[in-house]
Amino acid sequence: MPEIEKRSIEKTVYELSSQGRSTNLMPECDVPEAKLPVDLLHEDLHLPELSELDVVRHFIRLSQRNFCVDSGFYPLGSCTMKYNPKINEACARLAGFSQSHPLQPIDTVQGNLALMFELQEWLKEIGGFAAVSLQPTAGAQGELTALLMMRAYFRDRGETGRTQILIPDSAHGTNPASTTMAGFEALEIPSDEHGNLDLAALKAACDASVAGLMITNPNTLGLFERNIESIVRCVHNCGGLVYGDGANMNALVGAVRPGDLGIDVMHYNLHKTFGTPHGGGGPGCGPLGVSEKLASYLPGPMVRRAKNAEKSEPAEKIKPVYTLFTPEKSIGRMNSHFGSFGVFVRAYAYILQHGAEGLKQSALHAVLNANYLRERLRGIYPLSHDRTCMHEFVLQGKIEGSSVRAVDISKRLLDYGFHPPTTYFPLIVPEALMIEPTETESKQTLDAFADALKAIAQEAVDHPEILHTAPHTTAVGRLDEVRAARKLKLREDVVQVKKEFE
Repeated sequence: MPEIEKRSIEKTVYELSSQGRSTNLMPECDVPEAKLPVDLLHEDLHLPELSELDVVRHFIRLSQRNFCVDSGFYPLGSCTMKYNPKINEACARLAGFSQSHPLQPIDTVQGNLALMFELQEWLKEIGGFAAVSLQPTAGAQGELTALLMMRAYFRDRGETGRTQILIPDSAHGTNPASTTMAGFEALEIPSDEHGNLDLAALKAACDASVAGLMITNPNTLGLFERNIESIVRCVHNCGGLVYGDGANMNALVGAVRPGDLGIDVMHYNLHKTFGTPHGGGGPGCGPLGVSEKLASYLPGPMVRRAKNAEKSEPAEKIKPVYTLFTPEKSIGRMNSHFGSFGVFVRAYAYILQHGAEGLKQSALHAVLNANYLRERLRGIYPLSHDRTCMHEFVLQGKIEGSSVRAVDISKRLLDYGFHPPTTYFPLIVPEALMIEPTETESKQTLDAFADALKAIAQEAVDHPEILHTAPHTTAVGRLDEVRAARKLKLREDVVQVKKEFE
């Protein structure tokens, strides 16, 4: 059967529609009918008329097209799409957590506050910081929050001339946007030939106009910044602060504490490092850890434990053990309530299961898996930087003697049953393929992935047209992604859909 026929064999819900068919049988109305407000009525919806079975089968088919961590290897670099223990989900669904409300009196949610307090304390210990706020609900919001705190810090010191934020070209892409939103100017600092931040360029940029540096460590090349202590010292010497983008903290947990390196403020991605399913737009959580000098600027509310909590008192005099407070110079709330509480529960369960040694082993295995895969692909694809990587690494998606590009390799991987790695990021590497195996994948999975990439490399030489037209086994073929991004069509035209399938 020709490929195009395979892809059009599944009918749309509009083709399945039959006049008068319904998903339910309602009894005759035995109460007075009420008219709906005019603004709720639409006569041009043309919704398909289907039975319940048609609807169920349609959505089941759609769900089976989805690729997810539970169904296959997801090597997206910089995104940490790892398997997350299902017990975390069970904990988050416990009635005392899932059915509580943020506006309840604090004496009725002491268990919730106890969990938040202990999570704050654990994150302080893991990162080596003086204080932690759980307020930010995403990594990018953590960035923005940190920059707003830095701005408030310098305003209080009368240093309003500090308007620049230094950002390495190997940093995460949201850093410049967060900088602009916070009212600062972004100044890019290049990388050197080894993939580190160029120390000479940094020294040249450090002056009285610098408010701080945003640095991702390990960076988006998957490399640990060898000169991190010198980098921090350089920024501090000119009076600036150092923000650590903790999105790649899953490579460091238990091995390195950013606070010990002199980092002033850092966000954690609980949804990447500590076991919340990541992807599809959320949920996210980006708590902030800070040094002593910034602790009073953290967003609230935060949780603290009463000093006399251990004392035994008559039941009628017992006060809440855990209470809420806002730091003295706080920049204010970043959310209407306390943050992503469900993510707190998952992270708490994840940390509790692993313990200090287990968390360290997770980080070490993430680094081991990445280096194993990098070595298996050495000589097949060019490496961006040929040195020991951390939790991820970057290849160049090009083969000598072939016209294929990174996008062709990624599309062909779909035919082999693998989700592609991050493609064309970081931007400083031509034809970048950014691969992160995570600590949860087995050697067998990594070997199968490496074998697929090796086979694709051979196809690129022998039959490049296969790659140029891939994928071939998916429900739809290669889409025009540029056109889709530039000419968004968010409303489905029913008439056009029918014409396309006639």
